[in-house]
Amino acid sequence: AGIGKSVATDLARRNARTILACRSRERGQAAVEEIRAATGNPAVVLRLLDTGSLASVRAFASAVLRDEPRLDVLVNNAGVTGLPFSITSEGLEQTFATNYLGPFLLTNLLLG
Repeated sequence: AGIGKSVATDLARRNARTILACRSRERGQAAVEEIRAATGNPAVVLRLLDTGSLASVRAFASAVLRDEPRLDVLVNNAGVTGLPFSITSEGLEQTFATNYLGPFLLTNLLLG
């Protein structure tokens, strides 16, 4: 939703292979179908990613590096605000992990 979906739609309109990295399979697939219909670009795909989980970030990066011949643009747009204090299963504060650590790790893993 929001800025991320708008950016993905614009990239798809430009005929870019566009990977939506979403936490929710249902919402992500709905966005993929909507973007495909709006742009006529069938090369819009969904991959699951929770930037609040470093294990999820590592799995996502590994799959992208394995399956994609190249990566030209990365848009780090995930973020949360207003969550009650909580600790992830990896021992990190949830908001900090989601907004900073996950995107930082993702970027560094995809640099190759």
